Amino acid sequence: MTEDGTSKSLGTPEGTDHHGADWNDAFQWDSREDCEVRQILDRIADKWSLLVIALLDDRTLRFTELRRLIDGVSQRMLTVTLRQLERDGMVRRTVYPVVPPRVDYELTALGRSLHATVQALVVWTERHQEDIIVARDRFDRALEPIAAVTAATAVTAGE
Repeated sequence: MTEDGTSKSLGTPEGTDHHGADWNDAFQWDSREDCEVRQILDRIADKWSLLVIALLDDRTLRFTELRRLIDGVSQRMLTVTLRQLERDGMVRRTVYPVVPPRVDYELTALGRSLHATVQALVVWTERHQEDIIVARDRFDRALEPIAAVTAATAVTAGE
């Protein structure tokens, strides 16, 4: 027996929103390797992909320009990131038959639509960064007495 509003079976929740998705359904974020949503989120939400998407907003950049603008990314990691974004339809790669070869990258319509979402996340982060810093500080201060007791216990046990 189920309570009112409780799904009778997994994958067919009652009380769904548009498109039949129940956004409170934990299984939409399934961590199994074969979960497409999880795979896509992992791909587009990594730090290098987010930076590439942000940098390609309304402009085309060459590989060397992207590498120069993204502090800390290796050539291999940028290559892998761009290839994955291209495979997922977020980035368009254009190769020009010149010597030396010239390769440009730009966002596709799909990538531009993702950029709007990424931008909203950046704006939220900027608005709340001070709150997060305060929360982190409060959390870390609360752990200090625990760390001191743990350290003292380890020293005593080692004597």
